[in-house]
Amino acid sequence: MAKQTSENLATSIDSDVGRTIEQYDLSLRAVVSGINTPEIGQLSRELRQLILFDKAASSAQFGAIQVFDADGNLAIEAGSLDPAKENRASEDFFKVHQLDGERGLFIGVPRMHRGVYAIALSRRITDAEGNFAGVVAGSIRFSYFLDLFDRLRLNPGETITVIRRDGVVVMRAPFDLNVIGRDLGKTPRVMRVLARANGSYSGVGAVDKIKRLFVWRDSGRPLIVIVGKPWDGIYSLWQRQAWRIGAIMLALIAFISVGTVFLAREIGRRARAEDRLEELATTDALTGLRNRRKFDGAIELEWHRAMRTARPIALLLVDADYFKVYNDTFGHQAGDQALVAIAGCVSAAAKRAGDCAARYGGEEFAVLLPGVSERDAREIAETIRQRVESLPADPAQLSVSIGIASMRPLVTMEWTELVEAADKALYAAKAAGRNQCVVAEDTHRSLAA
Repeated sequence: MAKQTSENLATSIDSDVGRTIEQYDLSLRAVVSGINTPEIGQLSRELRQLILFDKAASSAQFGAIQVFDADGNLAIEAGSLDPAKENRASEDFFKVHQLDGERGLFIGVPRMHRGVYAIALSRRITDAEGNFAGVVAGSIRFSYFLDLFDRLRLNPGETITVIRRDGVVVMRAPFDLNVIGRDLGKTPRVMRVLARANGSYSGVGAVDKIKRLFVWRDSGRPLIVIVGKPWDGIYSLWQRQAWRIGAIMLALIAFISVGTVFLAREIGRRARAEDRLEELATTDALTGLRNRRKFDGAIELEWHRAMRTARPIALLLVDADYFKVYNDTFGHQAGDQALVAIAGCVSAAAKRAGDCAARYGGEEFAVLLPGVSERDAREIAETIRQRVESLPADPAQLSVSIGIASMRPLVTMEWTELVEAADKALYAAKAAGRNQCVVAEDTHRSLAA
C-alpha cells in the first residue's frame, strides 16, 4: 500500500512538473522560430517584442525569456525594450548549446540569478547556414516547486527529490539549499534510478542516513521524480491501519452474523409461506391432487423436454363411471368420498419425480407420465383400473374408464394433440362399456419400442 501511494504521488508530481516544463519550452520554441524569421530584424523594437513574446508563458513562477547573441550578450528580453547589459557566455547553458548543435532543451544547474533561485531552461539558435547564432533562455523559479510541495503536506521523514537525467539534484523537499545542485549521478542508488524507467528500492538515502522505501517514475521527461517514505512511518501507519481495519472487520462480522441469522430465519419463514401458497394455489382442495392449472403448466414443460430429448410422453385420462347417477343416488358427500378414493388410486400410480397426477375436472383425472411408452402406460392404467375396482363397495361398486395416449413430440406438434388423443381413447372406453382401458389410435404419434 505504501508503495502504491508513493507511485501515485511520484506520478502526480512528474505529470505536474512535466506539463510546466513543456509549457515553458513551447514559449522558448516560439521565440527561436521568431528569431529565425528573416523579416524580424526590419521591425521596430516594439513590434518585434510583440511578435517574439506573444505566445510566451506568463506566470509569477517563470523568469523573463532572454535572447543572447553568439557572444553571450543579452540582445532581447521579454518585458523590456532596453535590456541591461549582460553577458552569460561563461554559464553552462550557453556553453552546452555553443558546443553541441544537436542539443534540444537544456535544463541548467539550479543557481541564484537576479536575486532569485531558479533553474535555467534554454534552446539553441541556429542561423540559415547551420551556425551557432545564440541562445534563448528562461527560468523556472524555486517558488514553483516550493508551492507544489507545500500542497502535498508530507509526513515527517518523507522526501521528494527531483533530479536531472545526469543525477544533479534540481529540487528536494524538505528544502535544503546545500543539497540543491549536488551531483548524485555516481552514487549506486541514483545510478539504479537513471538506468530504469520506473521502480523502487529500499535503502539509506544518499543525503541522510534514514532508511526509506524509494519509488520513482520516469515518463521520459527531462526531470525524474523520486519519492521516499521512511520505514518507521510505513510500519506505524500499517499498524494503525491494521488495528482500525481489524476493529471494523470485527464489527462487520458481528453485524453480518446477527443479520444473517435474522435474514435466514425470515427467508425460511417466507419460503415456507410461499411454498404453502404455491401448494394451495396448485392443489385440488378435495382430493389433494394437483389442480388443472398445475397440470397445464406441467404438461407444457414436459412436452418441450420430450421434444428436445426425443423421448416419449404418455397421458392417462381417468373418468369415474356413472358418477352422476352415483352422486344423485347416494348424495354429494358420498360422491366426494368416492372421488377421494379414486384419487388415492390415481396418486399411487404416479410415484416418479416427473409424474403428475391431477384432478382434471369434476370426476375426471389426468396422469402425466414423461418418458413412458405406450406399453408401460397401458400397464399403469390397468393398475389404476384394478385398484379402483377393488375398492370396498360402500355404498356401491366404483369403476373407471381410462384413455391412454403416448407420443414422441415433433417440432410441428402441440401438447394439445396428446390430450386430444387421450380424450378420444377415453370416449372409446366409455362407448365400449366402461371399466376398461383403451389406447388411442393416432397416425401422428410414434410408438415406443
